[in-house]
Amino acid sequence: MNARRRTVLSAGAAALVTGCGSSGGGGGGESSPPASGGAELTGTSEIPVGGGTIFEDRKVVVTQPAAGEFKAFSAVCTHAGCIVSSVADGTIDCACHGSRFSVEDGAVEQGPATRPLPAEQITVEGGSIRLA
Repeated sequence: MNARRRTVLSAGAAALVTGCGSSGGGGGGESSPPASGGAELTGTSEIPVGGGTIFEDRKVVVTQPAAGEFKAFSAVCTHAGCIVSSVADGTIDCACHGSRFSVEDGAVEQGPATRPLPAEQITVEGGSIRLA
């Protein structure tokens, strides 16, 4: 029985390690295009400078902290798991309990959340933003 348990745990650990990759800079995905041709989220012209757009169906928020600089974060609030509700005045806001996160790096600007929004990997190429 213990040998079986070890095998399952080892296989699970291998899957976790395989699924984890380098973020190459933490969410800024301006590097090379994804090998799998990731799913297109939107065009660069659709993301306002200093703001962002929430893609609820993909549970991701894409921001443009400065002109031409695009970032992506999980849209799931780290406090209670709500989907963030808006992006305004330099923050990604959650309406459930009032947490606010920076559009630049996902850091907590206002609690009750204590952990930043995790970065998501995107690529920006030819006016298109793709989820890697």
